[in-house]
Amino acid sequence: MLLNKSISITYFINLIKWDLAAIAAYAIVAGSLDHYGMLKNFSIPLAISALIGTMLSLLLAFRTSQSYERWWEARVIWGAIVNDSRTLIRQVRLFMPQQEASAIVATFAHRQIIWCYVLSESLRGTPSSEKVKAHLSMYMTESTNWPNFLMNKHAEVLADATAQFNLDPNRQVQIDATLARLCDSMGKCERIKKTVFPKSYSLLIHFLIYVLMTILPFGLEDRLKWMEIVIVFLVPMLFIAIEQTAIIMQDPFENKPTDTPMTTICQTIETNLLEIIGEPAPVFVKNEDSYYIM
Repeated sequence: MLLNKSISITYFINLIKWDLAAIAAYAIVAGSLDHYGMLKNFSIPLAISALIGTMLSLLLAFRTSQSYERWWEARVIWGAIVNDSRTLIRQVRLFMPQQEASAIVATFAHRQIIWCYVLSESLRGTPSSEKVKAHLSMYMTESTNWPNFLMNKHAEVLADATAQFNLDPNRQVQIDATLARLCDSMGKCERIKKTVFPKSYSLLIHFLIYVLMTILPFGLEDRLKWMEIVIVFLVPMLFIAIEQTAIIMQDPFENKPTDTPMTTICQTIETNLLEIIGEPAPVFVKNEDSYYIM
């Protein structure tokens, strides 16, 4: 999970505060007019509100399901990256000559660590960290896709090592298959990042929520004014909250608290790979004041 313990209620309310303010204002105004104003005798059958509510429920169920599927797919992909990164370095370490190729194994491991960090930063669109900058400065070139560039470096070094150490073709194929899986995971992440959830779908749901809010007070009984105001506020608010939950899950690479915890995963990969090649793992400092872990 990305979250350390639980998501901040303040963070979630901040996302829907303007909708909540609009709904609350309308509930008070409509509730007052429905009891004491010019709309006292105006009514709309509650069945119409129920019909719109049913339509909203179906649309939101589909929206939430699709959003969670995107979020879960992203987490599954990064789980595969963890496994394939460990497999890659283990294969390189065991399949190549122990003494002659020790420097190549270490270079492979460090490049794979940087690849993970570069991929996470490119997906989030954040500036490169100092660790990444220091490694990329070794290459006297510029690239529009650094993760792909580093993956190509893996392939080039593997080809050179195969020729230098006369590597068994079957072993080369196994390492190349692992590189192919990593490249496949990279492509899947890029697909999720670049595939935008249809905006028209969100607009339709939002429109129906406000339609429901508009007609709801005129279908309720007029006995208790404050109860009517509470219901008119509570029902659209619940729909807004469900919609917002789907929205914050649909893009798992946007540097938000609900994102896939790529930085934490990269740190796990770094620790594991350095352990495989016999180097000490760095100590990562956690921010105890934060309610989430990126």
